[in-house]
Amino acid sequence: MTSLPYARYCDEIAHQIGLLRAVVTSGADLSVTVPTCPDWSLEQLVRHTGGALRWVEATVRTRAEEEIPEERVPGFEGPEGEGDAAALDAWLAETGEMLVGTLREAGPDAKVWGWAGILNAGFWARRMTHELTVHRADATLAAGQPYEVAPDVAADAIDEWLQIVEWAQRTLPDDPARELRLPGSSIHLHATDTGPDVDAEWLIDLSGDVIAWRRGHEKATVALRGPLTAVLLAFYRRLPLDSPEVEVLGERELLEFWLERATFG
Repeated sequence: MTSLPYARYCDEIAHQIGLLRAVVTSGADLSVTVPTCPDWSLEQLVRHTGGALRWVEATVRTRAEEEIPEERVPGFEGPEGEGDAAALDAWLAETGEMLVGTLREAGPDAKVWGWAGILNAGFWARRMTHELTVHRADATLAAGQPYEVAPDVAADAIDEWLQIVEWAQRTLPDDPARELRLPGSSIHLHATDTGPDVDAEWLIDLSGDVIAWRRGHEKATVALRGPLTAVLLAFYRRLPLDSPEVEVLGERELLEFWLERATFG
C-alpha cells in the first residue's frame, strides 16, 4: 500500500500541532482525565505528545543509528510548573517548528534509526502524523470539543495501524496481536461518507499467522460501518462500538476480539 507524499506529512504535522494548540488555549481544564487514556490528564497527554515529537526531532536531526534516551532530548518534559496553558502552548509551537523544519531539511530518504525496521525519515514523518492525529482526538474528546480529520489522513492512519499490527505479529513474540489468528474469520471496515478520491474500505483476513489486508469492498465475518472519522476512532479504540456514529454488522465478538488484542502503542 502506498503512503501519502512526504511533504503532505510535514504539512499535516504542522496542521495537527496547530489544532492541538487550539485545544490547549481554548480554556479547557488541563487537569481533566482523558477518557480514552484514563491514566493521563489532558496536560499529561499534551506533554506526552510534545515529548514524543521532540524525541523524533532529535532522532532525525542527529541521524541516530540507535534509540536515543529521553533524558538526552532537550525540552522533552515540557515547561516547568503545571496548569500554565500559555507556557504549554509556546512549548508546543516551538516543538512543531523544530520537528517540521528538521523533517523538511532531512527529506524522506535520510537514514535514521526506526523501531519498525524502516530506517529513514519518511517513517517518522508518517508515524508522527498519526501519533498527532490520534492523540489530538484524545485531547478534543477530553475537552468536549468536535473532532475531524482529512479523509486521506484518516485512511492512511488505518493503513498504518494495520501495518503496525502486522509488524507486531511478525516480530514481537509476546504481543497480544499474535493471538489474532482465526481461520476463516475476517473484518470489513466501511466508511460511508467518502467519495471516489478516497478508497475507504478494508478487508482484514485473520486466517494466517500474520494478518492479510487490502483496500476494497468485500464480505466479511463482521463489518464496522460509519463515517470515516468515526470508523478511524472506533478502530483505534477511541469510540465505543455502541456509539450511534458507527454500526456493527455480523459477529460483533470478533471485532471485540480484535480490539482487545490490537493494542500496540
